[in-house]
Amino acid sequence: MRNFQASAVERRITIEKDFASQPMEAGWASEAIFFIWVEEMEGGDTMLQASVQISPDGINWIDEGSCSPGIRQPGYYFVRASQFGNWLRLNGIVTGTNARVKLSIHLHLKE
Repeated sequence: MRNFQASAVERRITIEKDFASQPMEAGWASEAIFFIWVEEMEGGDTMLQASVQISPDGINWIDEGSCSPGIRQPGYYFVRASQFGNWLRLNGIVTGTNARVKLSIHLHLKE
């Protein structure tokens, strides 16, 4: 039987600038998928770019290389990661004029 864990990393937060999700320990898993639910987007030419980051210690973070397409409208999106160490988080960059994004992030881990 495979092991599986689903966690709500962020719930209905509103962001106006760059952010990083809460980190999760995931060393036991071989697959990770971050689900991003963008509920609302406000402002002019608002865009969210989300990318996976890894860490050896949960303090210092490195871009893993997996990232979402430029998110420009509400909806459901995901970013996959594999071959990571113990720590994972999602880093986000918000651009636009008076940009505001309301979103939730879930992390699903599987071995």
